Amino acid sequence: MLKLENVSFRVEVDGSNLEIIDNISLEVPDGEFVVITGPNGGGKSTLARLIMGIEKPTSGKIYYNDVDITDLSVTERAKLGIGYAFQQPPRFKGLTVRSLLSLAAGSELPVDECCGYLTSVGLCSKDYLNREMDYSLSGGEAKRIEIATLMARKLGLAIFDEPEAGIDLWSFSMLVESFKAMSSGSHKSVIIISHQERIMQLADKMVVVADGKVRDIGTKDEIFPRLMGEFSENCGFRGKEE
Repeated sequence: MLKLENVSFRVEVDGSNLEIIDNISLEVPDGEFVVITGPNGGGKSTLARLIMGIEKPTSGKIYYNDVDITDLSVTERAKLGIGYAFQQPPRFKGLTVRSLLSLAAGSELPVDECCGYLTSVGLCSKDYLNREMDYSLSGGEAKRIEIATLMARKLGLAIFDEPEAGIDLWSFSMLVESFKAMSSGSHKSVIIISHQERIMQLADKMVVVADGKVRDIGTKDEIFPRLMGEFSENCGFRGKEE
């Protein structure tokens, strides 16, 4: 289980402190599919980076399976079974897609298994296995491959930061199906940052983050109607920069 206790994150801007995350407490039990949504710039991506250890909280504590991971590095958290997919994945010149998938899995994967992961994210697998993870890949291709690497790992917690960004509609439909399977498969917990209705509909729990705070939390049946009503009334959200 993931547990955040009174987590805050602030940065100094022009001599004053800007509160990006403001005293957030949150629990994600094992087996729960959580969608974090809210206004652009509201703090969602920063919250995900704090969970992964890319950023360190200014105050508060983060626990994973009753272990205090607040001061652990990204690598240490990864070893505990936490995985993260960036909005803009890193590139690795000289490393093939197949090698990256095998590294993620922790052992050399057979071709058919690699193909299965790539197919699940909407890529024609045999066209990509031996390609390098460099800038010859489009942003959407690199993102889908990164999502496939998380699928290849045996994670306790998988975190996806706006996985739909830059993905065509056909591939997005395949991703939705993959997330459905992931939530009921080897991954104990899934956190997805998203504005997409189809992804929100998969959620066991929805968390609305705005102005660095948890503004609303509950099941999708509780939160989604309120959220759609607000979108209709205000034509979208507004918040601080992430």
